[in-house]
Amino acid sequence: MPQTLDARQAATPRYARWAVHLLHDPRDGVFVALAMQCAALSLAGVGLFFAGRFFWAGALIYWLVLCLGLVDRFTLMLHCTSHRPLFARRHARLNRIIPWLLAPFFGQTPETYFAHHVGMHHQEENLAGDLSTTMRYRRDSLGAWLRYWGRFMTLGIVDLSRYLARRRRRKLLRRVLVGEGLYLLAVLALLLFDPAATLVVFLAPLVLIRTLMMMGNWAQHAFVSPDRPEDPYRASLTCINTRYNRRCFNDGYHVVHHLTPRCHWTEHPERFERTLPEYGRHDAIVLEGLDFFQVWVLLVTHRWRRLARAFVQLPGAPARSEAEVIALLRGRVGPILGREAAPRARAGEHPTVEAGESPA
Repeated sequence: MPQTLDARQAATPRYARWAVHLLHDPRDGVFVALAMQCAALSLAGVGLFFAGRFFWAGALIYWLVLCLGLVDRFTLMLHCTSHRPLFARRHARLNRIIPWLLAPFFGQTPETYFAHHVGMHHQEENLAGDLSTTMRYRRDSLGAWLRYWGRFMTLGIVDLSRYLARRRRRKLLRRVLVGEGLYLLAVLALLLFDPAATLVVFLAPLVLIRTLMMMGNWAQHAFVSPDRPEDPYRASLTCINTRYNRRCFNDGYHVVHHLTPRCHWTEHPERFERTLPEYGRHDAIVLEGLDFFQVWVLLVTHRWRRLARAFVQLPGAPARSEAEVIALLRGRVGPILGREAAPRARAGEHPTVEAGESPA
């Protein structure tokens, strides 16, 4: 039985404890602290518009802090707070701080992440109706990923808007159009004021984070069983015991997340261990010591033996040699066409998102 060493609690730094009584869940004080750090960097980003001859030195420092310190953690904080509100209902307006005030500095346009991830991806479960489904692509092919990335970068908002209109999710569609429209107007105005600062602070992070999200989703849903693509155990990858999980709120437990999207991130390792026999029974793929971005690199460079070394032999699953593990992995990355299986229903989880209500 694999031993999971990933975080099961998150201490709230002293400087953020003032906000704990405002929260929906006291365990999320770490997000208040992280939001404060992100706000400080955002103010530094505003400062770049007035940096004068110190601009490029400031821009270099800004990007080092952004890329090495905060952008990954911000994205997963946005993910967690999209599924579970950060602030309690009586303080619900404060839930707009992350997606509206901070997100544009970290490559996210207001409202779009929630609509795409909660309002679409978790409704369609990587099946044929999912705009970001990986099923129709060969998932060990860099060329296939570039087509996947290109579609998302050029037509992603159009596809999402059409999807929401087709599903009659009018409130959610309106939120996306307002968020994207205001972001576009603001960026156009800022380009007239200072093109270089706008590129550094807003446009480059937008390209960066959307690229990283497409890499992450590709790896999360790389090993899909052609026989049962609707089975979350066979459609999602689990990565355990990684630095990424410690930094990014146990995002590696992707099967747990698709089974119970509102499960608190600190509960993921325990839930994984408690339901481990189910993972074995479903012949799920669990990798130890790798994160999704490392998996993406190993896939497109065909490093099958390295992937096989990280493969966890689950209790109840067939015992496999390295060659058999490689055969299993390679057998689950081919394109899957013509499968229209309905997404699995989950009681008590984001029932329709028809009203476009975020967890705020």
